[in-house]
Amino acid sequence: MAKTDLQQVKLRFGIVGNHEGLLRAIDVAMQVAPTDLSVLITGESGVGKESFPQIIHQNSRRKHGQYIAVNCGAIPEGTIDSELFGHEKGAFTGAIGERKGYFAEADGGTIFLDEVGELPMPTQARLLRVLENGEYMRVGSSKVEKTNVRIVAATNVNLDKAIMEGRFRSDLYYRLSTVPIQIPPLRERGEDVALLFRKFASDFAEKYHMPAIQLTDEAKRMLLAYGWPGNVRQLKNITEQISIIETAREISGDILKHYLPSSPRGPQLPMLFGTDHQALDNEREILYKVIFDLRHEVSELRQRVDALSDRGGNHPMMHNPAAATSGNYLDYTHPVVQSAYPSGKEEANVPTIIHPTLHEGPSAHSNVSSIKNGEIQDATAYETLRNEEPSYDEDSPKAISEVNREAIIRALQRNRGRRTAAAKELEISVRTLYRKIKEYGLE
Repeated sequence: MAKTDLQQVKLRFGIVGNHEGLLRAIDVAMQVAPTDLSVLITGESGVGKESFPQIIHQNSRRKHGQYIAVNCGAIPEGTIDSELFGHEKGAFTGAIGERKGYFAEADGGTIFLDEVGELPMPTQARLLRVLENGEYMRVGSSKVEKTNVRIVAATNVNLDKAIMEGRFRSDLYYRLSTVPIQIPPLRERGEDVALLFRKFASDFAEKYHMPAIQLTDEAKRMLLAYGWPGNVRQLKNITEQISIIETAREISGDILKHYLPSSPRGPQLPMLFGTDHQALDNEREILYKVIFDLRHEVSELRQRVDALSDRGGNHPMMHNPAAATSGNYLDYTHPVVQSAYPSGKEEANVPTIIHPTLHEGPSAHSNVSSIKNGEIQDATAYETLRNEEPSYDEDSPKAISEVNREAIIRALQRNRGRRTAAAKELEISVRTLYRKIKEYGLE
């Protein structure tokens, strides 16, 4: 489609922007308009999906027919069949007369079903019949009615996921999406954000009879960097707020930041223990994941204890099962400890050496570095910071994280913030160290 034709369409329907994805969506809408094919428009809430059914209708052979837009999510489940297909007198309580539905009213025209993913399953079956042969029955009637409508649907729901969960019919999805049109979210449209801001600022200046607001360079950078979870609708609302509330007509970054709520760059699902794990959909799945990981860690710890037993049980912890379970013991056989405790007993004024977990290396005592001026220096190899975090004390997960956090802080201090060197000292991967730094809020 020629650029001049695209520009005319944008001017006619009030579409602002030059993003490639947006222009592609307009082009597809114009190409499919002369046909009677069903169209499914997808995109996040607030991206402006409602403009595209009008583009299709106004450029089709049905442009002189009726155009009806129906918000399927706003109609109660108990009455939606009556609203769409009509009902007979006495079909239900309160049905004091016959009523034509939207499909009868839109005969010969176009019906736009917004939020089609919210339709209940029985209504989906009725809609499928209309798509297949143009037939439907009013509620409370056995007479088959005919209609000649073009259906354009839109949704911000992931219909593939809804089909897998049994909330949407796959046959209806394939009938609706004969021609799919995807509208890009605002955060992906780059400079279109600034264009839309200027457009809205000009509109509100005219509406409220005041000078239009303008952005400083700093404010413009903030505007472009923001995630816009509410898309175009959110940008329009914020522009209107600033136009009315602020007396200054030049908007700085300090002013703008008060109108931009904290939000991520677009919708994100919760993640557990780093970005390389599978995104989880709800709290129940998160709980199952945590329980599964905890059981896995306990199993790993037991296997390591069994492995030490099979090799002869020379580790000091094998002589004190309680210490092996708790992870807290004083190793009196280590030379450094013997120098501090010649009698083999703890002194009240010297702190106890804490071993976070079992060590499987050639030396059972390589976790201890030195004792200086009555203070125990940090261990150089905390195995609790390996690729997974074994639980050395099942009853005290807080103690585990505190030990790990303190070890990371001191390792980073000794290596002057060099994370690669700190990871090498802690005998963990750099990736694991970055994950732990983020997890413990050390960034």
